[in-house]
Formats: sequence, structure tokens, C-alpha cells
Amino acid sequence: MATQLEHCEIAPPNGKVTELTLPLTFFDIPWLYFHPIQRLLFYEFPCSKAYFMDTIIPSLKESLSLTLKHYIPLAGNILCPLSGEKPVLRFVFQDSVPLIIAESNEDFNNLTANYARDADQFHPFVPELPPPKEEAQFKIIRAFCLQVTLFPDHGLCLGFTNHHAIGDASSIVGFIKAWASISKLAGDSQLIEAKSLPCFDRSVVKDPRGIADMYWNQMKNFKFLSSSLHLPTNKVRATYILHQTDIQKLKDSLLARKPGLVHPSSFVVTIAYVWTCLVKSGHGNGEKVDPDESEYFSFAVDCRARMNPPVPANYFGNCIGGAIVIKKHQELIEKDGFFNAAESIAEMIRIKVNNKDEMMKGAENWLREFGDLVGKRLLSVAGSPKFDLYDADYGWGRPKKLEAVSIDGEDSISLCKSRDSEGGLEIGLSLPRTKMDAFAALFSSGLGFYQMKFSTPINTTAFFGFNNPYNLLSEFLHCDVQYCLFNWSLFLF
Repeated sequence: MATQLEHCEIAPPNGKVTELTLPLTFFDIPWLYFHPIQRLLFYEFPCSKAYFMDTIIPSLKESLSLTLKHYIPLAGNILCPLSGEKPVLRFVFQDSVPLIIAESNEDFNNLTANYARDADQFHPFVPELPPPKEEAQFKIIRAFCLQVTLFPDHGLCLGFTNHHAIGDASSIVGFIKAWASISKLAGDSQLIEAKSLPCFDRSVVKDPRGIADMYWNQMKNFKFLSSSLHLPTNKVRATYILHQTDIQKLKDSLLARKPGLVHPSSFVVTIAYVWTCLVKSGHGNGEKVDPDESEYFSFAVDCRARMNPPVPANYFGNCIGGAIVIKKHQELIEKDGFFNAAESIAEMIRIKVNNKDEMMKGAENWLREFGDLVGKRLLSVAGSPKFDLYDADYGWGRPKKLEAVSIDGEDSISLCKSRDSEGGLEIGLSLPRTKMDAFAALFSSGLGFYQMKFSTPINTTAFFGFNNPYNLLSEFLHCDVQYCLFNWSLFLF
């Protein structure tokens, strides 16, 4: 629970920009009906309520207003003309960002742990976008809102909620880091000197085929639904860490089995491992799936450098495409499941993602292709190791924990750099309790078995029944969940 102490609106300081209207590009329009994106950053910073209200909050308000001067669209609204014309993003003088100040006596250490906790307990710390308003000519949708929550004598939590149509992760993370820098350094001079200010020029996104019009013609008759996630979610939330040594062993195993792959990335082996563990964990949760049923994995691709001509790296808005990997259920649950998944993901990246001409080919079909995935067995990824929010220091040190709350409402995992493990990755999951337990058994025991160190060389053929040490992982991952719970210490010498 969180008790609201204050609700206020923070506007950019009075300046030259009194009105700004931005059209939505074909990258923005598909996200109009998508649920809001919600992130939490927890900071271990023990302080009293008096210090929080008298010192921290005034500083955050001032730095937020100064940051919004450079990120004007976040204070604006999405305007959907009732006439059926394409929506626009508009800021006018006195538009602002809602900011909630709150206090909670929830267990801070529990909230910032990695083990499975009730997912619902995180929702009081992320603000909800105000409901849309309807005026004579427009439906008006707020774009962004914030919440700061005090855990007395323990720490703080910053909650961010944004409508996806205003910007992708690169854009929103850019704002979060800019706000952190301005808050910590008490000014924006360093931000200006670094020439890292965002670009809002929509003309840099070329659309000669009129894809934005195609998309809008398909979507304009849809109705906006409530963006609130219905509670209880009946899920638990947990974080899993793959250390650099874990990732390297997965890479070594993959290259031993698939020597033709070109330098598989940490992303490839991490996602392949998590995907196969998730698919297998369904069996421990009582799922019955036809072996020939398709499993889908989709991931976002930053298209800024893949456009012709390229879009500036500091472009603020959406500029992401998607890639889809399809495997049969049986291909992921069999003993070579990890290798099958990794090979397919690596090949998709090689053929499409790393090929500038291929990435944007068929963009006019993206809306239909991803719409066809609704109701399918789909896994997607929220976040990216490219965007390191663990270095967002507002003057209270590095965050203790990042949580992507919006994955509670979808079949998605979060992915980011590990806070404490150099070269490692953090994977966030939100699942029903029984499936989370099954996944945890596969994830941890699988790595543990693969990494077992024997004091003397052994005959793997005689001991394990197969003759390639690199098969250890795949043989283990072929086991069912009950077998995973077996005490592997019996094998240790």
C-alpha cells in the first residue's frame, strides 16, 4: 500500500516553446492501443519524512521542470481527432506532467529482492495515466506521469508510466537519465555540453510508401479501452541473474554444437536459455501443448541506424521494428531445445537485423504480422542491455533494483544489465506461482548441473550415458521438472 501525500502538476519552465505539434509516424501509430509502459527504480537512501518533503521533493520538482524544457512532448497529450484523422502529439503552454508524492511502510528489502514476490504489491508505486478526456474535436490522452514514494528510513522509489505511442525505450530512458543528471548536478549545463539533447524532427523518418496512412486506415475504427491492469494478477515477480561466466559457458556449449554460428551474442544465448526453460516449465504447470504447435519469440529492433537515410541516435519517438522467431513446441522441449532456439535467434539477427536492407523490408505488413500473434504462444522482451538504468543516479547513488511492472499484463520478460555482476544480465519474470516454481527449478538447476566441477576427470559415457561433455546441458534441459528437483549433490565427489 502507498499513502498519497501530494498530487501536483509539473510544467516546463516558461520559455520559447509555447506550442509544439508532432505527427505520429508509422513507428508510433501501432502503439496507440498498447498498454502503458511502467517502470520502477528503487534507491536505498535512508531518510526521514521531513527530509524527504523539505529537501528531496523540492529538488526533484525543480530538476523535473528543467528536464521537461528539453523533453517538451512528455508534458503534452496525444490528440485523436473525432473526425477520424491521424492522431498527433501536441504540447501547449501550461501543459504538464502529473506527479504523485507518496509514502509506504511496505518491506523495502522484500520489494528489492530477487526471489518470487506477489506481483500485485508493486502496483501502488507506479502511477496510472489519467483517463482520456473528450472535447469537441479531440479525444485527449495524457502521455506521461510520475510517482515518488518514500519508504521511511529505508529508501525511495521512482515510478514512471508512459504511453508507448510517445516514444520507445531509447527515448524514455534518455529522459530518465537526463533527469537524474540534472537532479544530481543541480543544472543542465553538462547535458547541453554533451550535445545529448533529444531530436523531435519527425521529417527524419522517411515514409515514401505512406505506411503511416496504411496503418491508420486499419486502426482508426478501433476503440480505446481502459489501460488499467485488473488486479489481482495472480502472479509472482522474480529476477534471475546470468553471470558472465554462465553466459560464456552457454556460448561455448552452443559453438561446440553449432560451430557454424558467427559469434553468438549474450542476448542470443540468454534468450534461448530463458525461452526453452519457460516452454518446459509449462509442463510442470500442467500445460498440455500439441508438439506441432508453434512457439513465437519476438523482439524489438532499434531502426534508427537501419533507416535510409539513418535517423539520428538522439531521435525522440518510436523508431523500432520487430523480428519474429518461430519454432515448433517439440523443437524447444527436446534435448536440443536450447541449441535449436539459439540457432534460430542468431540466424534471424544475422539475416534480418544486421542487414540494413532486410530490416525495413515489408514494414507495411508489420501491423498485420504482429496482430496475427494475438492469442498465440508468444514470448517477447521488454527492455534491453543497451539501456543501463542502473547508472541513473539522482544524487542518492545507483538504483538498488529495477522492475518492469508492465510485464505483469503480457507474455513478456524484462532484460537489462546486471547491477552487481559485471558482464551479467538480469531477467525479470511475472508468472503464476506454480509456473514460476517450475521455471526456477529448470533455470538454476540446469546451470548448476552444467557447471559442476569434478575433482578428477570422469568417463562421461559411462557416468552419464553420452560421450560429448557439451551434451550435459542439453540432456539436463530435456528432463522434466520433477527430475530437476532431484538433489544433484548426489553426483558430487
